[in-house]
Amino acid sequence: MNWRVDRKPDFKADIGLQFSWYFTRANEEIAWRFVEAVDETLVALSRQPFLGRRRRFHHPSLAGLRSFRVEPPFNRFLIFYRADDGVVDAWRLMHGGRDLGRRLVEPPEAD
Repeated sequence: MNWRVDRKPDFKADIGLQFSWYFTRANEEIAWRFVEAVDETLVALSRQPFLGRRRRFHHPSLAGLRSFRVEPPFNRFLIFYRADDGVVDAWRLMHGGRDLGRRLVEPPEAD
């Protein structure tokens, strides 16, 4: 049985910002392929919600987060989520090379 996926507002904003970046700096096709890769990754997490690595951050609002890489070729991006009570809460989406502990508590447009 698949778990329900709930995309939190910051997750949606992160996708929108990255879609815009690909749209303007690459092309529309790449931007849509990015969205499809994120969607495919969320489907995989809905089937196996504990695939992602449990993360340990100091900030209390980040407790219980897991991360999982987006499907290739966009696997530099990580989906941060929580899995509980049959729901995968997609919390944030960001490049894995960031200062994650700091960036995860900032709003998406803070970049």
